[in-house]
Amino acid sequence: MSFTSTELARIPLVSFDKDAIAATVKKLVAIAKADWDEHETSWEFGGHPLLFSAEETRALEQRWTKYDYRTTSRLQEMKSLEEENNLLLSETYRLSDEIDPAVPEDQITLSRADRKTDSQRLISYAIGCMMGRYSLDEPGLIYAHAGNVGFDATRYKTFPADADGILPVTDELWFEDDAAKRFREFLLAVWSASTFDENMAWLAESLGIKGNETPDETIRRYLASSFFKDHLQTYKKRPIYWLFSSGRQGAFQALVYLHRYHEGTLARLRAEYVVPLTGKMQSRIEMLEKDRDAATSTAARNRIARQIEALKKKHVELLAYDEKLRHYADMRISIDLDDGVKVNYGKFGDLLDSVKIVTGGASDD
Repeated sequence: MSFTSTELARIPLVSFDKDAIAATVKKLVAIAKADWDEHETSWEFGGHPLLFSAEETRALEQRWTKYDYRTTSRLQEMKSLEEENNLLLSETYRLSDEIDPAVPEDQITLSRADRKTDSQRLISYAIGCMMGRYSLDEPGLIYAHAGNVGFDATRYKTFPADADGILPVTDELWFEDDAAKRFREFLLAVWSASTFDENMAWLAESLGIKGNETPDETIRRYLASSFFKDHLQTYKKRPIYWLFSSGRQGAFQALVYLHRYHEGTLARLRAEYVVPLTGKMQSRIEMLEKDRDAATSTAARNRIARQIEALKKKHVELLAYDEKLRHYADMRISIDLDDGVKVNYGKFGDLLDSVKIVTGGASDD
């Protein structure tokens, strides 16, 4: 049997309106592309759909409601167009009694608005703006070169990018430039101060508040414990923001933007963050010990004692991490983007989180 173009051209086809189908397909492609380009993994990603909007005065919840309506309308339009094509073809080939032109919604692969997912995507975009990957002043990818070479800080006027591409993501405020604090600045840069509390509360509810957490605490917890897991999933185990982590106690964690990493990054990470944090923790422990000794009730002393014990465990972990970090910083490790994330991520031993997940096995490509 032969299936070359010559044989295929000889197959008799029923005449139908090709122009009508072509026009419908063109619309379908445009809808699918517009949907895909709203995700940061698209090469033509312009920005988060809740930010680059004509609804500049709306609060976050109102913008999301509008986005929900838009995605639903887009889904219904695609469903209608696909059914229109199916109907035309089934009638042309006299298969109307055999084929149902209806398309179930679960077969439409467009994005649906989801409050939790969209909030996570907003935080991811904000991290990108902090790192300098994106900017509130212009759409699209701004910096994705290598070694921080050619990084232009003047392209981030509305919301300045981080000076070194290092963002601490600790479970409490130890640094003035940590991700949770900068996210507050991001919201204020995008929306007015009058909607800030409302926006923080809506985001915290979207992510899931635990116990008596404040919105600040919920967002900080998400950044410290869940953001990197979601980032790994979004980028299919090939992260562009790398999580340097001291270990199980979570004494220190910081995201580093792959494209801004250079041979001096580890030394800066140690000098500007890890070493100062060891001193801050020691001072906090000493202060708590004084509070414990001055406590007037057994319950208060026990509560403070638990805090001291937890902090001492973190301090021990941090000191051990500092030793490892110093060793690798002295090596002045360079990376080559052409080698890919899997190879480069494995150069840092256990300084990084989820090393086995990212580097995988020999068969993991």
